[in-house]
Amino acid sequence: MSAVSKIPAAPSSEARAHFAARLGFETDCADVHAGLASGAPDFVLLDVRSPAAFANGHVHGALNLPHAKITEARMAEWSADTLFVVYCAGPHCNGADRAALALANLRRPVKLMIGGARGWIDEGFDLVKS
Repeated sequence: MSAVSKIPAAPSSEARAHFAARLGFETDCADVHAGLASGAPDFVLLDVRSPAAFANGHVHGALNLPHAKITEARMAEWSADTLFVVYCAGPHCNGADRAALALANLRRPVKLMIGGARGWIDEGFDLVKS
């Protein structure tokens, strides 16, 4: 028996709930790219890294808002139902998790762009410098 099948797969009903929940918390680079390319994205993309990292290369259309600067006062410029998509450097960075938590604590809709800037590059999309 392989290591894959040694632990049985979860029942379909549990798998459905698990993966549906994940999609409520995360989105991927390709979906963000398509949303931005539409010309009328229905979300605000936040690069939550430092201004220096943002200047070195970021997703075109992203706003730079370091996770530590996400406050109720700062977020007041957007309506309460604005969906935010957050990203940081990549899977080795927890800045996007910190930002998502801060937004959730402010009762703001939020999703994390899995892969971050590294995932964006891996998908073949370009970063822009400011």
